[in-house]
Amino acid sequence: MSDMDDMDDMNGRNGEETYEEGDFDTGLLEEELRQAAAVLDPLPPALLQIAVDAYALHDLDARVAELTFDSLVDAIPVRGAADPPRMLTFEAGEVTLDVEVTSQGLMGQVLPPGPARVEVLGGPQPAATLTTDDMGRFTADTPPSGPFALRLHTGADVVVTEWLRT
Repeated sequence: MSDMDDMDDMNGRNGEETYEEGDFDTGLLEEELRQAAAVLDPLPPALLQIAVDAYALHDLDARVAELTFDSLVDAIPVRGAADPPRMLTFEAGEVTLDVEVTSQGLMGQVLPPGPARVEVLGGPQPAATLTTDDMGRFTADTPPSGPFALRLHTGADVVVTEWLRT
């Protein structure tokens, strides 16, 4: 038998088989690739926990605060400032949240001023809970590390910011 007889069963070049539309099961290939990725490059447990915590923010009663100012994007660079603070402003309806993030910590103000609870969410560690004073100000002695979001409780209102990187 010659090699040419073996080629009769194959269509295409270099001995490759060609497939008609519908002959190939993409679902099976996708599942095999998913399993290979799970074995060769598994999801780190800390990243999975961050994803679960981020999904926990999915609260139907919470309003999402829009980032209206970020000094990393909107501010004009200042010469000579070695480690300038990051200024952020979020708005959700009548509520405004001004935040300053530095290497020494985090401080901010809720407007209109009044009593509120601010949760600093970030990574696998538990949320840090801060309380505002009568003027709506709050501080934290440690800056957020890695991605973070803020959840603001003002009476019956819950406002959540988007996740940001420090």
